[in-house]
Amino acid sequence: MSDSTVFIGQSTKREELFLAMANRHGLVTGATGTGKTVTLQILAEGFCDAGVPVFAADVKGDLSGIAMEGEPKDALVERAKTMGFDDYGFEAIPTIFWDLFGQQGHPIRTTISDMGPLMLSRLMGLTDAQEGALNIAFKLADKEGLALLDLKDLRALLKDLGDRGKDLTTEYGNLAAPTIGAIQRRLVVLEEQGGNQFFGEPALDIKDLMRTTSGGKGYMNVLAADRLINSPQLYATFLLWLMSELFERMPEVGDPEKPKMVFFFDEAHLLFSDAPAGLVQKIEQTVKLIRSKGIGIYFVTQNPLDVPESVLAQMGNRVQHALRAYTPREQKAVATAASTFRPNPAFKTEEAITQLGKGEALVSVLDLKGVPTMVERTMVRPPSSRMGPITPEERQKIVKNSPVYGNYEEAEDRESAYEILMKRAEERSAAAEQDKADKAAQKEADQQARAQARTSGRETATDRFVKNMASTAGRQIGNMLIRGILGSLTKR
Repeated sequence: MSDSTVFIGQSTKREELFLAMANRHGLVTGATGTGKTVTLQILAEGFCDAGVPVFAADVKGDLSGIAMEGEPKDALVERAKTMGFDDYGFEAIPTIFWDLFGQQGHPIRTTISDMGPLMLSRLMGLTDAQEGALNIAFKLADKEGLALLDLKDLRALLKDLGDRGKDLTTEYGNLAAPTIGAIQRRLVVLEEQGGNQFFGEPALDIKDLMRTTSGGKGYMNVLAADRLINSPQLYATFLLWLMSELFERMPEVGDPEKPKMVFFFDEAHLLFSDAPAGLVQKIEQTVKLIRSKGIGIYFVTQNPLDVPESVLAQMGNRVQHALRAYTPREQKAVATAASTFRPNPAFKTEEAITQLGKGEALVSVLDLKGVPTMVERTMVRPPSSRMGPITPEERQKIVKNSPVYGNYEEAEDRESAYEILMKRAEERSAAAEQDKADKAAQKEADQQARAQARTSGRETATDRFVKNMASTAGRQIGNMLIRGILGSLTKR
């Protein structure tokens, strides 16, 4: 292994990805069963061996094997021998397992405030009007010092917003009750998808994803996503949030000798599926600028058409596994994939894509000048860690020996918007009850005073007031009658 490259495989020469160019992002594509997960695994091994922490979502569970030493299977040894991989050996990669639901790894949480209204709107599929109301809720929370940590905080704030809608209209605009109600219903759906576990404290410290061992190896962070993928919007929004957090919190480093971190986004099509133009623009901007923070983003998906052209243009390092070309869309995908490679006169790229066997790929990386290398038909090297999933017992042992064990296992629930707003509501209710009681007491006192006055024959102040009013009214009516009669006489 080289200190400055990641070994990918063998073509007519060794195919290696330069660490200095690894923050220029990458794309791994190919049909189901063509070897994308193994490619992701060997790239992650190479980065971690070079001291670069990696984060990847494990959609099928197969990637968990990276935490265990591989086994010298005949097929793997023969593949290594065929490609001249003489120093092929077996090792486990130091791994930290994560899980939004806290079952197959350390819980990952973030707060409602950190997620922000834009991503929450995307997560819940809100309309423009509903997103506007959510933005107002966040502004009000900032103004009144209400910490939004979990879903019950947001629910309480929205209820308060609905109750105060008329009072807030002048400052914030119309807040229709049906709009607030629609957001509340979407929160129920989000809760059913697992939002209750995801939103809260302690929130994830990004630094825990960027750990290295005492020996200088980068940790492999594996997100258990086999359950999460059943809620595709939650999956995509979480990974987008994580990418945005890395962008916002990491300092500028320019072009380092090796990345500070590499982020693999499996099933990348979910990020762009039905995404509004504004969100796609935000993703494009983040991908474009995050490389100056030393972060490499690698999208893994079946079809290059899954990624918008504006984002695809940012992917400098490419590994293309086999694609089928039976339908017009598949044929277009093959043509698109071929067009993104620098041609090799030794073969036709478009034909090669449909002829690749399992474990083969077309590879093109950026050279040290930032220029794409000529595409090569490559045999991908076998992984040194285990291929396939680990057992639940092995996973739990790794979790309990993790350097972050105990930091996230217990949820916290400090005072936040929910508690503050509930206290305000109780105070308002108590004040209203007291006011009602005071008025009732005053009414009863007045009634008792009148009754006592009648019994003693004395007039109360209220009785005198009523008599005076009646007398005054009588005089006014009499005068009106006189004026009316005189007026009518005069007119005659």
